[in-house]
Amino acid sequence: MKKRKPDLLWVLVIIFGLGVVTTGYTQSFWERGSDGVRDAAQYYQQLKNQR
Repeated sequence: MKKRKPDLLWVLVIIFGLGVVTTGYTQSFWERGSDGVRDAAQYYQQLKNQR
């Protein structure tokens, strides 16, 4: 009986594909501007200061 090495190949392909998708999503998020990140940080600070 042969060992099935292509399974390892498919796992690597899936991991690589997820990395590409994640990188693309992250880049598109940052290209939209950091205003959303800044607004979220300010909102968090306001909540923290209200306590």
